[in-house]
Amino acid sequence: MLDKQFPEIISLIKQSRNYALKVVNTTLVDLYWSIGEYISNNIKNKNWGDSVVEQLALYIVQNDSNLKGFSAKNLWRMKQFYETYNDFPILSSMTRELSWTHNLTIFSRCKTQEEREYYLNLCKTENYSVRELERQISASSYERKMLSKPILSSLMRELQINDNHVFKDNYVFEFLNLQDSHSENNLQKALILQLKNFMLEVGKDFLFVSDNYCLQVGNQDFYIDLLFYHRSLQCLVAFELKADRFKPEHLGQLNFYLEALDRDVKNAKENPSIGILLCKDKDTEVVEYALNRSLSPTMVADYTMKLPDKKLLQQKLHEMLK
Repeated sequence: MLDKQFPEIISLIKQSRNYALKVVNTTLVDLYWSIGEYISNNIKNKNWGDSVVEQLALYIVQNDSNLKGFSAKNLWRMKQFYETYNDFPILSSMTRELSWTHNLTIFSRCKTQEEREYYLNLCKTENYSVRELERQISASSYERKMLSKPILSSLMRELQINDNHVFKDNYVFEFLNLQDSHSENNLQKALILQLKNFMLEVGKDFLFVSDNYCLQVGNQDFYIDLLFYHRSLQCLVAFELKADRFKPEHLGQLNFYLEALDRDVKNAKENPSIGILLCKDKDTEVVEYALNRSLSPTMVADYTMKLPDKKLLQQKLHEMLK
């Protein structure tokens, strides 16, 4: 009897510990903000020269050797942190929800406030570790999202499923280390072996159900390459893999799978299943023609095995915004 109550105590301990860590983190970020503000204002008002920051760092060490993290380099970062968000109160409040290392990564690597806002939101919703955040920035997640124009079937457009950019027009699988001449079977096996990284690329709201998911229709068995469930959309999501260029006939197979899922697998309270055709390459015009009369919520995306050229994407984004 008592054993059944003990887990409640563990839950209370974990909740309290998480809350304490959150409070400590917010206090630390507030401290760095205040220090950055103090330094910025004194330099701006010409009360201090640049050398004073080095003197301050030395003074802190000499007066209390237990105070760590206040080197001249870090003090300059605090100044940069304050000046980056000082005129953007909404963003500055968001920084309090992330660790200092997350914040340091974002404001030091991102070029615009729009990009910083994107990654602040991404870390909040996806609960990224610093390593995962670094990978998203290196994979140009922001630039790809801004430049992306997902091609959706008419039903998917009517449902406005991709308004929150749940699905991507292009996926980056640099972590697979596959040759360009890989097969669909090799791609599927590699994605399963690297499932954690794959989930990071598609989004953490996706829950993995199975690979080679078996559908029985009539007296025959059919297999979906990868089947997921999306928590916020409350629907099954079928990924069909193609290691070559998109062909219109690929959609017939995917539509068949979605019909079978909706008839035989999905629960009554769940939304209609969604299909993602993931190809090595695609011709946009061909995809638009093929999807125009599709009656299923489907989309076609492509994938690449290399991290995109971030500078090139930034240039394209700049030209687009211009």
